[in-house]
Amino acid sequence: MAPVWLLVVVASIGNTLGTYVNYWLGWRLETAGGHRWLKIPDDKFARARRWWDRWGVWMLLASWLPIGDLTTVIAGAMRTPLWLFTLMVAVAKTGRYIGLALITAGLFG
Repeated sequence: MAPVWLLVVVASIGNTLGTYVNYWLGWRLETAGGHRWLKIPDDKFARARRWWDRWGVWMLLASWLPIGDLTTVIAGAMRTPLWLFTLMVAVAKTGRYIGLALITAGLFG
């Protein structure tokens, strides 16, 4: 049986790398003018981007939640720097797996 720390590391890396698909989809959607398809005026989208740059990136810490995957798509659309995206998502995903490992260890000794 693999040590728990190794399971946490592998799960965290795999899950973090998997979010790059969502990031890429968001990036491509906005490259294709996605906010215009959604009838969001350019000035309102620019305002939303400024808000995201200041506060929204912190929402990536909720990316471990089932609905949190939406934040990873938005991060791509908002052109969040990849290093910052990776850092925030890795912290969130790793925290989830550490929590699950601790809960499981407590339940199953």
